[in-house]
Amino acid sequence: MTDVEHISRKGTGVPTSWFPVPEESELPEGLQGLFRKARESIGFVPNVFRAYSYRPERLSAWFAHYRQLHEPTDNLDAAESKMIAVAVSMANGCLYCLVAHGAALREALGDPILADRITLDHRRAGLDERRTAILDFAVKITERPLDCDPEDLARLKSFGLTEEEVWDVVEIASMYNFTNRMSLACGMIPSSASSHYARLCNSVSYCWGRAAKTNSRS
Repeated sequence: MTDVEHISRKGTGVPTSWFPVPEESELPEGLQGLFRKARESIGFVPNVFRAYSYRPERLSAWFAHYRQLHEPTDNLDAAESKMIAVAVSMANGCLYCLVAHGAALREALGDPILADRITLDHRRAGLDERRTAILDFAVKITERPLDCDPEDLARLKSFGLTEEEVWDVVEIASMYNFTNRMSLACGMIPSSASSHYARLCNSVSYCWGRAAKTNSRS
């Protein structure tokens, strides 16, 4: 196991993580397969996979949870899940997740200008009242969780979300708060490869989705 693996910016001393990063050959076969599928999908392994593999059994559990949370429903689509991701990540100032999920949102919307506006400030992005309410609640969960109350849930249901979908908004926002804090506390930054893909309206996060779909078929 290497102490640090300088993937993010080769030659600059910026590590993938402040924690040790296992060699891929040391990982369980299931995770090695996930890494292979990531390379097949977009040509590289996201740094978040490498960093989280310090505790491989938890990476497996987290990725399974991630995959479940991002199944679209009738009233909460894939783009809206990514909107929650960037709203939470902006509130937390998480560089890694802003790059990854901002690019995924551009991919999901097919509108890079709107996606960038949502990423930077969803309240000035021209969203409708329904989407604004979803993202406002996600930011409230992030910044002022003690202020959450039943009226927040009722407001989202008034826009047509089912009770289960309101739960999903809470769980997706909470999951991204977890990943933001892990990324920030472990020193993760996007790799040069993910930044390159982000400029092409692709992303590390898009890779997660691709890998999840491929993994579910195998």
